[in-house]
Amino acid sequence: MGFLDREHSVAGPGWSRWLVPPAALAVHLSIGQIYAYSVFNKPLSRLISGDVQAETGAAGDWSLFQVGLIFSVALFFLGASSALFGKWVEREGPRKTMFASALLFCGGFLIAALGVSQHQLWLVILGNGVIGGIGLGLGYISPVSTLIKWFPDRPGLATGMAIMGFGGGALIGSPLGTALMARFAGDGTLGVGSTFLIMGTVYFLFMVFGALMVRIPAEGWAPAGYVPRANAAGGMISNHNVLVDQAFRTPQFWLLFAVLFLNVTAGIGVLGQASVMIQEMFSDKVLGAGAGVTAAAAAGFVGLLSIFNMAGRFFWSTISDRLGRKPTYMVFFVLGTVLYFLIPLFGNLASLALFVAGFCVILSMYGGSFATVPAYLRDLFGTANVGAIHGRLLLAWSAAAIAGPTLVNGFRDSQIKAGIPAAQAYSTVMYIMAGLLIVGFVANLLIRPVASRYWAAPPAGQEPLASPSAADD
Repeated sequence: MGFLDREHSVAGPGWSRWLVPPAALAVHLSIGQIYAYSVFNKPLSRLISGDVQAETGAAGDWSLFQVGLIFSVALFFLGASSALFGKWVEREGPRKTMFASALLFCGGFLIAALGVSQHQLWLVILGNGVIGGIGLGLGYISPVSTLIKWFPDRPGLATGMAIMGFGGGALIGSPLGTALMARFAGDGTLGVGSTFLIMGTVYFLFMVFGALMVRIPAEGWAPAGYVPRANAAGGMISNHNVLVDQAFRTPQFWLLFAVLFLNVTAGIGVLGQASVMIQEMFSDKVLGAGAGVTAAAAAGFVGLLSIFNMAGRFFWSTISDRLGRKPTYMVFFVLGTVLYFLIPLFGNLASLALFVAGFCVILSMYGGSFATVPAYLRDLFGTANVGAIHGRLLLAWSAAAIAGPTLVNGFRDSQIKAGIPAAQAYSTVMYIMAGLLIVGFVANLLIRPVASRYWAAPPAGQEPLASPSAADD
């Protein structure tokens, strides 16, 4: 399969770099379906009872906590595979990586469909969680690294274009999954098994399209008129490169690891349980008979969050090109803290509009943090190994994928067992999320330019511009 090799994907003279974003979007919109996985949670937890409206399942049904493990495992393996295969992605190029991602991510759906039909949770976790999660990781980092190389003049815009597709995956995945489950509701699995088979096939076709379209720039290519320069305001943009193994040893890497972990933990648990949460916080018991949020309306809420998740990735990363990465993260942490403190109040007031608006803003910043962090890495460590460094940093995502849903689902279950109504079971965890963001604010505040002892030697005959504010301690 030589056409997948890196040397066969080098762009020729005159090839437009603006053809790369559609290729990236084809992959990221597909793998971003994981953000819509919550629409499957209720049906998966009622496969034996066959009644998605029932408050409790039948004997042998999986609990929501068990089903929530699928989402957590998928995102854990996303981060783990990104870290493990980061160097391989840089070496083999985006085409081979994106094709491998399609095989793994979509093959995972087929295995999960078998697990659903046999009511074997371990098979669903293996398919959508482990194998699909590895596909997520490969598909996630390869377009990001490629776009940063194509857009050195606008790295925030570039990463926003790539990663907004991942955030927008639920915009397609949520209504598609809901409609397919309704269409095949009589298949003996409440439509889940058939839906997995169809989605795996459709997403494979889109991802292969992206893999065949993508190109990498020729060695030494640069946009017309592009001149590398350091950011005079704060000196946070370096013209030096730090290789991945050296970057791993810097305090900046670990501070940024903490920044990403804390911000993602605060958002991912809510996102993974969004459909169930809004139905429980604004049920008929809260709003009155017939006025509660239905499963279809909850799917719409997940889709709306996806829009803001997607738009925030492009908006905030583009803003960061002007505002700077560090100040942009300061906004995330301050505004996010305030909103998490207010969410329980919105629930107590039974204000569905304020609740939805608050989470839309939160999810825009959640998505914005993912899109801005590759440019943050590029500023601190240069472009030479940015894909591999990004892959290792995504271990923070893996850790957050476990911590966030565990906090939300664990506190919900413990509160309900203690006799607290489901509508009020999420308040404590919202305050914990606000506390995590305060710690993240401090970690971001401590980030400084990378010390010169970590810089890689420039290529022979090339002398990069100095980074005047780079610390030497």
